[in-house]
Parts: sequence; structure tokens; C-alpha cells
Amino acid sequence: MVLKTEALTGGFAEPVFHAQSVFKMLMDGMARPGTIQTVQPDAAPPAPLGIAAGAIALTLCDHDTSVWLSQGLAKSAVPEWLGFHTGAPLTTEKAEARFAFTEAGTALCPFGLFASGTQEYPDRSTTLIVELAELEGGRRLALMGPGIQTVAEIAPVGLPETFLRLWTENRALFPRGIDIVLTSGRRFICLPRTTKITATEI
Repeated sequence: MVLKTEALTGGFAEPVFHAQSVFKMLMDGMARPGTIQTVQPDAAPPAPLGIAAGAIALTLCDHDTSVWLSQGLAKSAVPEWLGFHTGAPLTTEKAEARFAFTEAGTALCPFGLFASGTQEYPDRSTTLIVELAELEGGRRLALMGPGIQTVAEIAPVGLPETFLRLWTENRALFPRGIDIVLTSGRRFICLPRTTKITATEI
């Protein structure tokens, strides 16, 4: 009964208006990598899915987009919530997912396991939404590339040590590859595949 109640509540109060608002923030975030966006519309997804991650799911997922969930999310009320509010089918195959969500503290698997698109259709790839403890106060990373004037800095808390290597391998696939959205609470940062990320010396 608890699962059912959680699944039926927590969507956007005004689905069309709120989805448009979050979609615009995502487009702005992809156009300006590294900028922190704050989700305004209230979404209340079941734990451990965060507010921003939930709002992104409500905005982007539908019956045509397969979704992969990390183990902690898959065992929660999130599958029922996603199904009720978006109609998105779940997949256990990372390579079939248009969107993938991981809860905070989850080890990142190689990005090459997700769909990276094709040379002709690079957009047929997975967007990975990664929940973190915080988006500020962690190891400093430098971002360079389209949409960044010179260098942008981010300092997310909770990115595993393997992230930079995995991201470098992902960039080498361009124009193929995945895009990533880092989320924490109601905030998020977009990292499109065009962005070069390096460690910053303290």
C-alpha cells in the first residue's frame, strides 16, 4: 500500500507548464556546461531519487524512452512512480536505455556500456543522471569546450576517482558518446559529451 501511495503522488502540479520550465533549464544547462541550475517546480519522487532527478525524469521520460535504474532505485518505489507519471518502460540493459538514473553513492560503471549513438545518429545515446551528495565543496574540476568562454570550474562531492578516466574515454567517441547530468537535491549541472574535464591543481 505504501508503494502504491508513493507511486501515485509527487508528480508536477501543472505537468505541461512545469515540464516546459525544467526542459528550458536543461537546454540552458547543456548550452552552458558547469552552471548550476535549480529546479523550481515541486516534484516529490520516492527516495532515493532526488528532486532534480525526479523533475528531469518527469520532463524527459515517456512511453517511447526506455529507462535504466541503478540497483537502489530499482528496489525502491521509483519504478512504480516512473511508470505511473511518465509511462516510460524500464530496461535492465544499459545499452537500450535513453535515460539512466543512479542514486548517490553508486559506483559508476563504464560509460561504454550505455548507448553511445551512431556516427549517423549520435543523438541515439543514453543521458546518464547521477545523484551526488553535493554539487559544491568537493574536488575541483576544470571544464573547457563549447558554451564555456575560457574555463569553468565545478566541485561536486561524491564523484568516484574513476570519473575522469571514464569521461576521457567517452569524449574520444565524439560525435558519439553519452551526456551526463549531475544532480543533488533540487540542483543540477549538465555535462554534454563535448566538454573536456580535467582535475584542477589546488
